[in-house]
Amino acid sequence: MSHGGARPPILVLVMGAAFALLVVSLLIGSLTQPELPAYTPTVPAPVRIGDSLVGPATYTIDASGTEQWRHFDFRRNSAVDSGPWDLAFRRFHVIAATGGGIVDLGVVPFDSVRELPAAGYLPNGAGPDTTNPGMGKWYDYSMLSHLLTSRHHVYGVRTATGRYAKLELLAYYCREAGTACITFRYAYQGNGTPRVAR
Repeated sequence: MSHGGARPPILVLVMGAAFALLVVSLLIGSLTQPELPAYTPTVPAPVRIGDSLVGPATYTIDASGTEQWRHFDFRRNSAVDSGPWDLAFRRFHVIAATGGGIVDLGVVPFDSVRELPAAGYLPNGAGPDTTNPGMGKWYDYSMLSHLLTSRHHVYGVRTATGRYAKLELLAYYCREAGTACITFRYAYQGNGTPRVAR
């Protein structure tokens, strides 16, 4: 008695269909051009702000250089090329200045963070990974679109001079610079207290 050709197991069919869908989705993702955010790099204009509260403010810094760190100084409310600084950006890496630290406050509304904790700020790691462990991996990476997107955590920053700022990384792209054009919003308290809201 002939049963004809043997039918492949259902599991093999399901796995084959799943693989085909994966290949198609990767092809579509690689062929589509994502819409980059409308941010443009902020023109540096360092001005000392004294002991006032600044922000919330939004700043975009071109951190696309693979070797060069771009520095940001809260006290001068700007990216800077010389002198003291508080945060540095290079591609997707973010570090605090020596003596400063970063703490992850989690996924909370930016405006709800009115006062920062007194402890828990982590200094930069000593290994080859140059991202501050307090910030960790601040982004998600999509295998489909090959884009980095912010996890929208809010971070507390304690500077080397004992001042406080809250920070949220918003985007890794902008139309003018393309990748590693980091946009963040922040509020900085210049009087030394951890209160970062009016």
